[in-house]
Amino acid sequence: MTDPQPPGLTDVPETMLWTLHSRAHEAMRPDGVFSDPKAVEIYQGLDYDFERNFGRSNPMAALRAQLFDQLVSAFLEEHPGASVVNLGEGLETQRYRLEQTPGEWFTVDLPEAIGIRERFIPADARHQHIALSATDRAWMRCIPRDRPVCIAAQGLFMYFQEQDVRDLLGDIAAQFPRCHLLFDVIPHWVSRASVLMGGLPLTRHYRTPVMPWGVHRILLKSRLKSWVGRPCDVSLLDYPFFPRGAARLASKTVDLLPGARQWTPFVVKVALR
Repeated sequence: MTDPQPPGLTDVPETMLWTLHSRAHEAMRPDGVFSDPKAVEIYQGLDYDFERNFGRSNPMAALRAQLFDQLVSAFLEEHPGASVVNLGEGLETQRYRLEQTPGEWFTVDLPEAIGIRERFIPADARHQHIALSATDRAWMRCIPRDRPVCIAAQGLFMYFQEQDVRDLLGDIAAQFPRCHLLFDVIPHWVSRASVLMGGLPLTRHYRTPVMPWGVHRILLKSRLKSWVGRPCDVSLLDYPFFPRGAARLASKTVDLLPGARQWTPFVVKVALR
C-alpha cells in the first residue's frame, strides 16, 4: 500500500473532501446506514487533516448520496442502457455503489478535480472522464444523443450564480430532450449568510467557498419550469431522516412544523417530457 498523498485542492474543488469526510465516516461506523467501501479507501489514501478543517463529520452528504443513488438507480431501471452524467463529481463513488446497474457513465469536472479522481478512480470503457467545467458546454458534445440521459449535480449549483444555473438548465433541456435532471438546493437563508460572511466558517481552519445560489422552496417549481422552457415534471425531495441521536428527532420534527421545510436543503428532480 502506498503512502497517503496530499490532495492539493483549494476553493470549490476542495469541497469534494468535505463530502468525502461525511460519506466515509458514515460508512465506517458500525451502526452506519450507508455502505461505501471505495470512499473509505480514498479517505484513508489521502494525506489531509479532515477533522481539523471540517470538524466532526455528520451524515448529511451520505444521506444526500443515498437519495441520489435511489433516483439514478430508478432511472436506469426504467431506461436500461441509458447514460448518466455527473457534473462536478469530484471523489463521489456512486459508480461503485451502483456498479451492477447497466449504463454508460460520464464524469464532468475541472481538470484539477479529474486529476485527483484518477489517482483512485480510473476511467474505463463504461466510465468516461471529461476534464471540463460544467459551465463549458463542450461537454455536451461528448454525450450520446441516441438514448435517455440522467444528468446529476451533487453539491455544485449552490456555488453558481443564479443566471448561470438558469442558462445551464435551459441549454441542457434544449440539447437532451429525453432527460432527467437531479440536483440539490440550499435554502435562501444559507446562501445569504454565505455571501455576507464570505463563506461559512466550518472550523477555525476552514471556510467554505461562497454559495451565491439559494432559493425559497415555495418559488422553485414555477421558476424551473420557466427556465427549462419545455414541458416537465418537477419534484422536490427531502433528504432521508438523520439515522440516530438528537439530529434524528430534529429531522423528524421538521415534518410537523408548518413551513419548516423552507429552512432545509432538498433535492430536485426535473423530468423533461
